[in-house]
Amino acid sequence: MSRKKGQTYIAEQKTKIVLELLKEEETIAQITTKYKITAQSISKWKKQFLKNASLAFEPAKAVEEFKN
Repeated sequence: MSRKKGQTYIAEQKTKIVLELLKEEETIAQITTKYKITAQSISKWKKQFLKNASLAFEPAKAVEEFKN
């Protein structure tokens, strides 16, 4: 029996969801219900988003990171 695969979210959707979480207007539980995703996924996206946020201000570094 195989596991049912969930929905795949594109980068823009993940960004929107993480930004909603960072606004702190809704709890993580409310956001998980709203988008039908797990708290673990949102937490992982948030961590990844914050880790790479500085690349938005360093385009050359972003290109270099992409090439590697």
